[in-house]
Amino acid sequence: MKETLWNNITQLREKSPLVHNITNYVVMNNTANALLAAGASPIMAHAPNEMEAMMKICQALVVNIGTLDDYWVTSMKKAAQQANHLNKPWVLDPVGAGATPYRDEVLSDLLSLHPTIIRGNASEVMALAKHNTTSTKGVDSSAKSNEAIAAAHILVEKYQACICISGATDIIISRDKEIHLLNGNELMTKITGMGCSATALVAAFSAIVDDRAEAVTSAMALLGVAGEIAAQESKGPGSLQMHILDKLYNLTESEFNATLKLEVKRG
Repeated sequence: MKETLWNNITQLREKSPLVHNITNYVVMNNTANALLAAGASPIMAHAPNEMEAMMKICQALVVNIGTLDDYWVTSMKKAAQQANHLNKPWVLDPVGAGATPYRDEVLSDLLSLHPTIIRGNASEVMALAKHNTTSTKGVDSSAKSNEAIAAAHILVEKYQACICISGATDIIISRDKEIHLLNGNELMTKITGMGCSATALVAAFSAIVDDRAEAVTSAMALLGVAGEIAAQESKGPGSLQMHILDKLYNLTESEFNATLKLEVKRG
């Protein structure tokens, strides 16, 4: 599988898909830089009146609910509907799911539009599936990724989406696959928006890889490996952020193969 994942990383650099990001104020710069470093092209557009036209020129969509308001929610729904109409993939990042009734109401509406892929931490995935045994700590998870596997299966069946549970172990679950990735570094949790960058990379790969689980695995493997290597030469979160961008840009096949830790549980 390593060869397939590396081929996808190479293809991303060559094809440079255009990714439409309706994302939050906190992470726009980080997300755009991560996409550019990996080889994709970002657009950050939020005006409702241009959502349909924007999706015609983009190859994938990110809907990230981190900083919600009614204006952006209108844009999110319009863009998701247009992505479905054009048969283009869209990725839902349910930031802070379960934290407030308004957030959950918006997520219920977005889930009814059947996202192609859902990427969140364990607490968020469990909240979406109403499978909570714990609470959301702001945008951080108070549960481990393996605690959300049952909830992920509920979402797969209900929405026919591929689910990515982010954590110390990233777990990708679809109807016929379950893949665990054990890369990354704890210092990555000290950089805001790492998960949001992961979501954007997932969208980028979904634009060029038809197999949704393979697309998600490619994105999460790239970021996890880049973060793990970057941490070796970083003194703290500031330099880690810089080194991750550099490594997303210049990661080599030999580095990727030597660092990747992947377990195929099913499929």
